[in-house]
Amino acid sequence: MKANMLGSELIIVKESKIQGRGVYARDNIAKGTRIIEYLGQKLTKAQAEKLQNDRYLFDLNKRYDIDGNYEWNSAGFINHSCNPNAEAEVIRGHVWITAIRNIDQNEEITYNYGYGLDDYKDFPCACGAKSCVGFILKKSLWKKIV
Repeated sequence: MKANMLGSELIIVKESKIQGRGVYARDNIAKGTRIIEYLGQKLTKAQAEKLQNDRYLFDLNKRYDIDGNYEWNSAGFINHSCNPNAEAEVIRGHVWITAIRNIDQNEEITYNYGYGLDDYKDFPCACGAKSCVGFILKKSLWKKIV
């Protein structure tokens, strides 16, 4: 697997049809490639809970989150999709965005954010996928709202 700490050689950030800015493949990316690490400040769950809702918080484990709300965290611009081409993996305390299928050059890189049922109606989905469930929700929970 190819690993790239900043992702600069694999990705480019630009305007997205899904929302705001998005992350796109500079070249073809093979399935299984670690595309980019989700970087930011490691916070306890209590610290993260005190932050405003507009932060890019990523669940690291039971005790910690990563606050990725930094301009230099390109992974924070990856949008949610109900039909993603990547997934987030926690590997030895690091969050990697990894391709789950081959990704074509200039294709937007997406993953399912995996939100739970709490307040899911507050998070409408705009991914545009044929399989879109209408909300940013973990796929295993889709049947509970349909």
